[in-house]
Amino acid sequence: MIESLGSDISAPFVLLPYQQAWAADPSQVKIIEKSRRIGLSWSEAADDTLYAASESGDDVWYIGYNKDMAEEFIKDCAFWAKQYNLAAGEVKEEVLQDEGRDILTFRIKFASGRRIVALASTPSNLRGKQGRVVIDEAAFHDNLKELLKAALALLMWGGQVRIISTHDGDENPFNQLIKEVRAGRKPYSLHRATLDDALEQGLYQRICLTLHRQWSVEAEAAWRQELVDFYGDAADEELFCIPTQGSGTFLTRQLIEQCMSDELPVLRFEKPDAFKFLPEETRIAETLAWCEDHLEPLLARLDPDRQSFMGEDFGRTGDLTVITPLQEQQNASFKAPFVLEIRNIPFEQQKQIVFYIIDRLPRFSHGAFDARGNGQYLAEVAAQKYGETRISEVMLTESWYRENMPRYKAAFEDKSILLPLDADIIEDHRAFKIIKGVAKLPEVRTIGHDNKKRHGDAGVSGAMAWFATRQENSFEPVIRFTGRIRPSAGHFDFTGISSRRDTAGYL
Repeated sequence: MIESLGSDISAPFVLLPYQQAWAADPSQVKIIEKSRRIGLSWSEAADDTLYAASESGDDVWYIGYNKDMAEEFIKDCAFWAKQYNLAAGEVKEEVLQDEGRDILTFRIKFASGRRIVALASTPSNLRGKQGRVVIDEAAFHDNLKELLKAALALLMWGGQVRIISTHDGDENPFNQLIKEVRAGRKPYSLHRATLDDALEQGLYQRICLTLHRQWSVEAEAAWRQELVDFYGDAADEELFCIPTQGSGTFLTRQLIEQCMSDELPVLRFEKPDAFKFLPEETRIAETLAWCEDHLEPLLARLDPDRQSFMGEDFGRTGDLTVITPLQEQQNASFKAPFVLEIRNIPFEQQKQIVFYIIDRLPRFSHGAFDARGNGQYLAEVAAQKYGETRISEVMLTESWYRENMPRYKAAFEDKSILLPLDADIIEDHRAFKIIKGVAKLPEVRTIGHDNKKRHGDAGVSGAMAWFATRQENSFEPVIRFTGRIRPSAGHFDFTGISSRRDTAGYL
């Protein structure tokens, strides 16, 4: 963390929290999708200057897409070198030979022997280079894929790559790279900083401090609105990290159906309104009988040595509760032994069913529960019974969808998940739409095979189950002893003691 450069300990940090988080991230490859005008390149210059000046650092290669960007960046580095009191030479202009063409560069050399070189245009390759590569406004480079290929080759020599950009369309290679990271296909660190993130963390207050203006809530709101008005229809993309041209269906029918089997059943349990007013013992008995008739045979067939997971989307009267268990297979894919849809079932009986399933899932490792609204009750009691490390109480926010839906889509693309072949489950998954760059459910309801309303319930349940498989494995076998332990001659005699593994309880 880079603190205030002055001696006044009450002065604010020089870098704002999102700038600090970016500079402090030591990942070999890190990416940030950002708003314009939030000082990210400036904070990158702060970190790069320390890196190049350090004996343990290395050269820094900054690649913008025009001369102005390169010149501005090197000026920022010179500013930081002066503030840090680092021994550095003057900024020099040089020409880099690049496969028959000249590239203008700006360079600062430090006493460490390292240098920062800012290039005025993109080189054909980075052969022979080593150190840290910074690709600024990556979405606007002519051939980002080839540039990344060349930059990532430096990693084998201990190099680093920093990729910084606003968006330039949903199909741009920069956004495609982000999708790959979110899907878990690229092991890179991903940051995000919208204009509102920056304002919340003090951007406009810092601007006022620098320009000797009086800050107020009203002034900040007016400044924000000016920016939004200036960018007009492009504000979502330029300021709020939402790539344009992102609309339509998230999961295609073909993609969904290739991960379905007609050998896997869909169970449905529904009761009339009068059921909730029956005596408690009657409701418990009827629900237990249904579980024993329909769930027990399916649960008994599961491999006792394979880990199990579960996802749940909650509904009480309007929407369904859908439960999707998944069990890991030998090839590291995950299969749903069934999907259970519950409609119009009282809270206590929903709890009874959930507990019945989890208690019988072999090596139950993790469950993810919809904790919005009334669903918070079922999520809470599950966490109380099975432990907070094994139950995630999920608030389905836009950020949750942004981070987790790409991973769920990747499961279908990689054929890593197998669900029951069912028309309602297909339509629930097709209900996800790209809304301002994020795959989530619109407010529109669909109609199922029973002519009753649905709201992507099985899709959410499946996404939650996949999320559960990605969580830290918290399964620990529990050994229960039967027989008697007898002290004898100063030690315990365990003769005749048998044991069994039990995943539903604790010692």
